[in-house]
Amino acid sequence: MNIELIGITVLWIFLYGYLIVASIDFGAGFFSYYSMLTGRKHLVHGIIERYLSPVWEVTNVFLIFFMVGMVGFFPDTAYYLGTTLLIPGSIAIILLAIRGSYYAFSTYGSKDNKFYMLLYGASGLLIPASLSIVLTISEGGYIEEKGNQVTLLYSKLFTSPYAWSVVILSLVSVLFISAAFLTYYADKAKDYKAMEVLRGFALGWSIPTILSSLLVFFSIQRHNPWHFEQMLDLSWMFVLSFLCFMVATYLIWHRKRLGLAFLTVMLQFALAFFGYGASHLPYILYPMISIHESITSPSMGIALIIAFIAGLMLLIPSLYLLMRLFLFNANYVQGKHGK
Repeated sequence: MNIELIGITVLWIFLYGYLIVASIDFGAGFFSYYSMLTGRKHLVHGIIERYLSPVWEVTNVFLIFFMVGMVGFFPDTAYYLGTTLLIPGSIAIILLAIRGSYYAFSTYGSKDNKFYMLLYGASGLLIPASLSIVLTISEGGYIEEKGNQVTLLYSKLFTSPYAWSVVILSLVSVLFISAAFLTYYADKAKDYKAMEVLRGFALGWSIPTILSSLLVFFSIQRHNPWHFEQMLDLSWMFVLSFLCFMVATYLIWHRKRLGLAFLTVMLQFALAFFGYGASHLPYILYPMISIHESITSPSMGIALIIAFIAGLMLLIPSLYLLMRLFLFNANYVQGKHGK
């Protein structure tokens, strides 16, 4: 395997990590606000708060690694995506700042301010929607290059069926992943009332997730036939992804082995995510940026690979300790810490 393939694989692993961890975080924010509106906050808010308290600070580490690594490995991405994503990226950063402010206020100030809860819940949907634009424009057709000027065609972007199908998929996937994890987490805490509420959320968002996945699949066929043909060559990955979805839904429906159910949800999205990424190669931005042509120098590439693998080796044990000491500590998960 050459440097560019190793580099893009390491970056894709970081992005997948962010997909899972951030989805749980964003979905939890939405469910927390929704439960307040429907009068069920007393049932699920404790579980959500116990999960978020030790985790929210590390959620964006995966995203930072990915962004720095993308520019380091493939410098051309800074030229094309840095200009075109200025407005969408700025919106995402503002929303992340709002979300961070909520954590600070909820920890040190008022926990029940409805306006803060609204911002918290809304940002859980708006952030993945804004970040999904990156995957949308990577399919090509949304960027115009004239001389040294690169322009994002907003009118084409906002009227594109494919773009909206990706936004829909990002929203429902976040809610499904989050609900599946929180269902397991509530069961682990032996909080069965919260588990039933969250289980209903997981089942409710399961069908929209698979339908929106199919919508994206067929939208790619019309928008980028080349990528669609590439995806057909890796169709076995998407078939296995669907089978994992069926297993996860079955287990959640029957309230059986909810930890295994969430692992199959992770595997479902891993297969689909890596299948999508592999079928998109060698292009990062079709047809402008190829991993073979825009890769950095060999010496820099090797140094980056070593640094990022070392970072991954540090991050994984840190997350393990975080889960061992807090998330899955018997007293903490049942809300008995500090007693």
